[in-house]
Amino acid sequence: MNRSDNSEKAPRVLIADDEPLLRAELRESLALLWPEAKIIAEAADGFEALRMAREMAPDVAFLDIRMPGLNGLDVAKTFAQRTHVVFVTAFQEHAIAAFEEGALDYVVKPSTPARLARTIARVRERMRTPPPDISRVMQKIQENQQHKTAPPAWLQAAVGNTIHFIDLSDVIYFCAELKYTRVVTDTIEAHIRTPLKELASMLEEAGFWQIHRGYLVAVKRIASVNRDVNDAVWLSLREHSARLPVSQRYQFRFRGM
Repeated sequence: MNRSDNSEKAPRVLIADDEPLLRAELRESLALLWPEAKIIAEAADGFEALRMAREMAPDVAFLDIRMPGLNGLDVAKTFAQRTHVVFVTAFQEHAIAAFEEGALDYVVKPSTPARLARTIARVRERMRTPPPDISRVMQKIQENQQHKTAPPAWLQAAVGNTIHFIDLSDVIYFCAELKYTRVVTDTIEAHIRTPLKELASMLEEAGFWQIHRGYLVAVKRIASVNRDVNDAVWLSLREHSARLPVSQRYQFRFRGM
């Protein structure tokens, strides 16, 4: 049976993610939303995913972009036109670029049933034709990443009528406030007009994590994370009294919670 007949057989699926809990959640969600699919392998790192893909030739691969060893982008490069790819990631910019360049789809983790259902519908439709040339897609993504603007070394932030120049390394966290974003350091709180969503994408490589739709925090200043009696998750900071909420969407960042 050739590749164009994939829609007539049970699709064979590979899942690759270094987070066991997220891997299990995706497996269970696929079982509910795509019961005819057969999960043939699960990988915990990029090298294992590559080996399994070569040995088992899956029809569809759900690949975490950030994994130990080889990342999902590197693994996908080896597929050529043999396997449809769905990228699974906490960070949208790589996946969106892949989607725009012709890769199958992306899911931002932790995924919602509605989003995953839409992805599965697209997978099933695209399996009627051969997969795109993933190596070409990956080349485009890497070219785009090479031209990506580097994080700023400092910020101009306002306090009243005064503009302060703040070293990015001094920032503890950012907080969304109406039309502005509050910048918090050990010595000052000021405001900038850049939206938090834009900052989250810009500052990911500079060591900042989005933990809530309203908060972006410097990882180096995280002291601890705890869950209260109401099952809410809170983050405590080093040498700062603020406690920041961690929404369910971003709790995957903290293993074992």
